[in-house]
Amino acid sequence: MQGRVCIVTGATNGIGEVSALELAKLGATLVIIGRNEARAKATLDKIKSAVATADVNYLIADLSLMRDVKKVAEEFREKYSRLDVLLNNAGMIYEKRIITAEGLEMTFALNHMNYFYLTHLLLDMLKASGTPAQKSRIINVASEAHRPWKLNFDDLQHEKGFFGVRVYGQSKAMNIMHAYELHRRLSADGAHITVNSLHPGTVRTGFGQNNRGIMKFVTQVLGRFGLSAEQGASNSIYLASSPKVEGVSGEYFIKFYPKKPNEFALNPENWTSLWSYSEDILQQIGI
Repeated sequence: MQGRVCIVTGATNGIGEVSALELAKLGATLVIIGRNEARAKATLDKIKSAVATADVNYLIADLSLMRDVKKVAEEFREKYSRLDVLLNNAGMIYEKRIITAEGLEMTFALNHMNYFYLTHLLLDMLKASGTPAQKSRIINVASEAHRPWKLNFDDLQHEKGFFGVRVYGQSKAMNIMHAYELHRRLSADGAHITVNSLHPGTVRTGFGQNNRGIMKFVTQVLGRFGLSAEQGASNSIYLASSPKVEGVSGEYFIKFYPKKPNEFALNPENWTSLWSYSEDILQQIGI
């Protein structure tokens, strides 16, 4: 990974932090994006403590706000001339329906629109950095939590009813569908970029502990039997760095192997519907 510039979002804890650390160990020039500056600095210090030669910096943004996504993309472009790997990792589950300052349901905004918009804003840099021999890579951290769910395109903001597990699962289906549609478009364009999504597994981290009551209890119980953060991050690190997947694109990975998501997420008509809806959201916000 020497000479390759990587962005990892949601890198201040859990699998994002481990992914960032391991990419630094491989020699990548690393940019971590987090919401809390104290935690971002602590992560940076941890990486530099483990890798004395690490070239790592952080940028601060609330990625549930599209104006912050735009700001952080602009800040990155001012400091760096290339981008080789974009690891879209930031995400959360919420027990109750929360509306962002831009009028979006929080899970949809953070877990999907953040991936969609940040990728869009940095796509030209990824295109310019990729070569036939060493393609740029986009990785979306999704989840098997998508498996039971379909999307209701008439209610992607969940105004007609909110159930946190369902809403989270649907957002993870969006991550897979976004990767599929982006792969399709880039393949038609001839760009030297691969796009894949992955399921990290159920991981023992602080994920879900922002909630109260039953949601917090369930995530605590699942965490007790889950993978370590190191195990959970392994798929992300593999897709970001391994020569074994050089040129592999348009896949959903579980435990280092391509798998099929649910039928809804496999339907190309649904990919284009989600893409159009996402573009409309950005227009409504006025970005």
